[in-house]
Amino acid sequence: MHGTEAPSAWVRRWSHLVPTGGSVLDVACGHGRHMRWFAQRGHAVTGVDRSPEAIESVLPLGRAVRADIENGPWPFEGERFDAVVVTNYLWRALLPTLVASVAEGGVLVYETFADGNQSVGKPSRPDFLLQPGELLQAAAGLHVVAYEDGFCDRPERFVQRLAAVRKRPETPVLPPRYPLDATG
Repeated sequence: MHGTEAPSAWVRRWSHLVPTGGSVLDVACGHGRHMRWFAQRGHAVTGVDRSPEAIESVLPLGRAVRADIENGPWPFEGERFDAVVVTNYLWRALLPTLVASVAEGGVLVYETFADGNQSVGKPSRPDFLLQPGELLQAAAGLHVVAYEDGFCDRPERFVQRLAAVRKRPETPVLPPRYPLDATG
């Protein structure tokens, strides 16, 4: 059933970087697989999508906002979240806003299609495919903990993935430690 798919392995892997009980924004949330993942872990979740059906399906999980974030105003002006999660979605004009929406100590977890995907399927339009290093450039103001740019074979797709943290101003003398796995 649509909306019951497992959360992305990338999102699961880096969800331990979200502060305990922190607020999570799921951008282009669809039917809420990532909202569900974080809500089950005690996070306050917010989802945004332009589809009325998607918003209706995620209402029981937390805050649900119906908005066309490509053609209308950003509905979270002035708000910051402990995590901003984006998967399978790219609207370049929104990238600076998404990065700015990450609170101090918060994390941006992003995974979407990259150049090369046109050779294996959709999306295939350049508008929806990240160029090499583009996600790294977009997150330049954050501390990148993990980044991948490559090919996955199940299902076949080219992706870029990033997990990046906004440092707190009171950064200790020693560098902060961001575990590379949930057990580490």
